[in-house]
Amino acid sequence: MKPRALIIAAALALSTPFAANAEMPGMRGTQHIGITVPNVDEAVEFLVDVMGCESFFSFGPFGPFDDDWMTKNLNVNPRAVINVITMVKCGNGPALEVFQYSSPDQDPNPPKNSDIGGYHIAFYVDDIHAATQYLKDNGVRVLEEPHPLTGTGLEGMEWVYFLSPWGMQMEIVSAPNGIIDEEQNNRTFWSPKSDS
Repeated sequence: MKPRALIIAAALALSTPFAANAEMPGMRGTQHIGITVPNVDEAVEFLVDVMGCESFFSFGPFGPFDDDWMTKNLNVNPRAVINVITMVKCGNGPALEVFQYSSPDQDPNPPKNSDIGGYHIAFYVDDIHAATQYLKDNGVRVLEEPHPLTGTGLEGMEWVYFLSPWGMQMEIVSAPNGIIDEEQNNRTFWSPKSDS
């Protein structure tokens, strides 16, 4: 193959979407989700005392380092420091790895869902209306009221967003009778209410 043909073939290979139905060897599921908060103690207190999660253990600090270890390994400012990490488990779901960083370029504002890299965490509840009222009774800012999801594969589910005390977007969802995709396609979408 001529050099120009090799370059074109390599460019095409790099521009090809990920292989359909590819599978990472040994991948079993989501083990944890990392979140960064302004104060680990206050965040864990909210997660435990209001959300009903369980705090496991804390570790750290990491840094500061004299080299660019933080950038090479974590893609953050080389002078960033992880002050403390606390591992939290919330029911039958992935653990939360709760970070408290300090960094010269830290943005104190949580990303919006519309921002690139924006995210939220959804907690499954059995009764969304009771859970919504519980959040309100505990001084949590709930955005609107629960909404049904219609016209999608998630039909049968209701959802509502709320904000953590540090401004992170969170959600509660409930689908006591399952979602329409499960019924129509005879498959189970993962749910923390079961071991599926």
